[in-house]
Amino acid sequence: MTRFGSLRRPGALISVAAAGVLGVGLAAGPASAHTPRWQLTCDSVSVNLQAYNGQVKNTVELTVDGKDLLPVTTFGSSFQKKKLPLPDHAKDIKVRLIVKAGDSPRYNFDDTKTVAACAGHSAPPSSQPPSSQPPSSQPPSSQPPSSPAGSAPASSAPAGPAPASSSAAAAPVASPSASGDNLAETGSSSSTPVIAGAAAVVVIAGAGILWASRKRRAAQH
Repeated sequence: MTRFGSLRRPGALISVAAAGVLGVGLAAGPASAHTPRWQLTCDSVSVNLQAYNGQVKNTVELTVDGKDLLPVTTFGSSFQKKKLPLPDHAKDIKVRLIVKAGDSPRYNFDDTKTVAACAGHSAPPSSQPPSSQPPSSQPPSSQPPSSPAGSAPASSAPAGPAPASSSAAAAPVASPSASGDNLAETGSSSSTPVIAGAAAVVVIAGAGILWASRKRRAAQH
């Protein structure tokens, strides 16, 4: 009995030691096999996370110039995201991958890469409104053009209607008709010369009669 017991004891120790080594290897295997990989093109990003500890809470996050492209997402032993579209960009952008392992902070992964614009993608036009005049054009002068030499300067006052007095003066004055038409202004008629002639004859006749009468009286005395 003593002999067999002494033979079994070393074998038992060897078995316990081998089991311990195997257990440590199994426990350390998943923890040390964290494999984060990611690839970028000008318009997409792909993420491949493998061999993480599925018994804990792991998270992954993607940002572009500080803005979320993939919000914080929980995953288990692996995570895959192929060709996640990047926002349109005409200049370089910064893409950041953040992976946090739930079993130990030492397996966390934080990496940032710069992505250039795709070929042929032109920059957006400037937001500044176009000028209404070309830069080289001169504003129009507010002064009127100079008059030619020897000519009188044009009056700046607008032409107004002619005064009423000048219009009246310019109108021709109606002359009395030679045929003896009535005159509206004086009330005379064509018989006025005849009346005047008759009156003159009467006056002359009266004067003659008076002169003859005086001469007769003088002769009588």
